[in-house]
Amino acid sequence: MSTRVRVVERTSLVEAPRNEVWARVVTSAGINGEMMPVMRMATPRGRRGLTVDTVEVGREVGRCWLFLFGLLPFDYDDLTVAELDPGHRFHERSTMGSMRRWEHERTLTSDGPSRTRVHDRVTFEPRRPLAAVPGMGGLLARGIAAFFAHRHRRLRRHFAR
Repeated sequence: MSTRVRVVERTSLVEAPRNEVWARVVTSAGINGEMMPVMRMATPRGRRGLTVDTVEVGREVGRCWLFLFGLLPFDYDDLTVAELDPGHRFHERSTMGSMRRWEHERTLTSDGPSRTRVHDRVTFEPRRPLAAVPGMGGLLARGIAAFFAHRHRRLRRHFAR
């Protein structure tokens, strides 16, 4: 593994059954609900209504544009779901404008009948010129860790009773 490859992980407990959490996290509304107001992701034209459960595993979904604060386009994700265990796990393996490698693996595990453990593992490698900037890998890792902490807070808040 290249020294430029970084890994960020985050785990949270969500107060809802695994099937309810899964039904939320695989939809565009659920994904954007976690990311906003920091970021929004738009699915490719003609792919509206697509969910992680309905993509063809191993085949690129298409270019998903990322919008800072939901408004300003700043990057894209050529999204591919590489592995899928419906109701439990997905593994996205993609490239981005800014990242040579972007992998997001999310695993949901029941923690009793009404609680779910959500684990995210993000593996990334920035493209040049980002990769050439001293200290940039660590800065990006901290930013991605903070962003996933935000996502987990929003997901927990969505299911708070």
